[in-house]
Amino acid sequence: MADTLYMIVPCYNEHDVLPETSKRLKEKFIYLIKNNMISEKSRVVFVNDGSKDDTWDIISKLHESNPEFFSGICLSRNCGHQNAVLAGLMTVKDICDLSITMDADLQDDINAVDEMLERYYEGNQVVYGVRSARKTDTFFKKFTAEGFYKFMKVMGADVVYNHADYRLMSSRVLQELSGYKEVNLFLRGMIPLIGFKSCNVYYERAERFAGESKYPLKKMIAFAINGITSFSTKPLKLITYLGFIMFIVSIAAFIWAVVAKVGGFSVHGWSSTMVSIWLIGGLQLLCLGIIGEYVGKIYAEVKQRPRYIVSDFLNEIDFINKE
Repeated sequence: MADTLYMIVPCYNEHDVLPETSKRLKEKFIYLIKNNMISEKSRVVFVNDGSKDDTWDIISKLHESNPEFFSGICLSRNCGHQNAVLAGLMTVKDICDLSITMDADLQDDINAVDEMLERYYEGNQVVYGVRSARKTDTFFKKFTAEGFYKFMKVMGADVVYNHADYRLMSSRVLQELSGYKEVNLFLRGMIPLIGFKSCNVYYERAERFAGESKYPLKKMIAFAINGITSFSTKPLKLITYLGFIMFIVSIAAFIWAVVAKVGGFSVHGWSSTMVSIWLIGGLQLLCLGIIGEYVGKIYAEVKQRPRYIVSDFLNEIDFINKE
């Protein structure tokens, strides 16, 4: 018998794209069930992340008209993409054999699910959806995105190059993921930490079907900073190295000043003084900012507030017997 798949699709203001997304996913699930690749108990679970439009109404109607295909989770407020993904996974971890997470904008190739399932049945517990190219990206987006993955590697974070949040995970992996309690989520770094046998499936990412991107430049930068500071302490080590280097430089400057004074050829310049003040001051503020980022994360973690609150879960099957 085929395993039960729950596909988690986070949604935030996806009024324009949901009708087409649900149509394509339904067609894909019918195909997969017909070919005995997934169980008839499999579902698409749309997670409403505090949308301000009628996204939840659309999800509710999809569930009412097709309860055998569509389920819905409504969060009490907007918690962010990563928390919405986690909320979906943790809600279904006990009622599925495997899960796949993908965005609602149809940029992820739905047909890649077939190969993901093949790799899963070959024994892989995690299957990463990886972009084969970035043809649809602008030069700036491509340069910054690829630079981010390379920088994460340099910082010591184990991330899959060109992989976002399109991935398959077995129920065993989901159970282990539930043990990770950090508030500052960066799933791209957390999943590789869990381990288990994994592989990559490559696909071409399409243009967004409709609507606007939920990750403008400001959010992309914040996401990158969160990823780096959540999985690497190297920035703090760099501050130590920088402090040591500045100490050596200051000693050299002191020796030069003494020699210049004794030699009688010292010239007191306003420019050099101002440059030194601005340089050292800027470095100090940068170091304080990096330290503050880590302190802020500690502050958020120690409060132990819930990462999300599920206000409603539409699903006609509350329990699946896995005997």
